[in-house]
Amino acid sequence: MTCNVGGIERPIRIVVGVLALGVGAFAGLPPVGTGIAFVVGTIALVTGAIGYCPLWTVLGINTSPTDCCHKH
Repeated sequence: MTCNVGGIERPIRIVVGVLALGVGAFAGLPPVGTGIAFVVGTIALVTGAIGYCPLWTVLGINTSPTDCCHKH
């Protein structure tokens, strides 16, 4: 798996993910809204944390300057 999410995009995805999960948990949304917030938050958080987005692969987008997923 090649890293395709990098630069400023990674921390933005992580922050958006945490915020969306918080909204889903505490905003008192209807069940459908809560579910959507949880799904969006989880996807943003996970893709930001691992540095890989399957949709970016399909669209041919790569915002990572290097293969950051495999640095130790």
